[in-house]
Amino acid sequence: LAEGGEVAGKKVLVVEDVVTSGGQILLSAAELRALGAEITDVVCVIDRESGGVENLAKEGMRLHALFKMSELMEFA
Repeated sequence: LAEGGEVAGKKVLVVEDVVTSGGQILLSAAELRALGAEITDVVCVIDRESGGVENLAKEGMRLHALFKMSELMEFA
């Protein structure tokens, strides 16, 4: 579930390649939080801009994307 061992009482950063709705992140974050992890931020390479930012924000997480899909389409 997490690299680096015990997560209880630690800040954990979620790293994802592509985020669409954020559904898998929400499931994983819930499990990690149940183990005592503090999760406030998520980083990804591509945000598909399909609700991930909003869905994660509802659970107190900020999404930081290297690229947004609209930016990639602009360059294509």
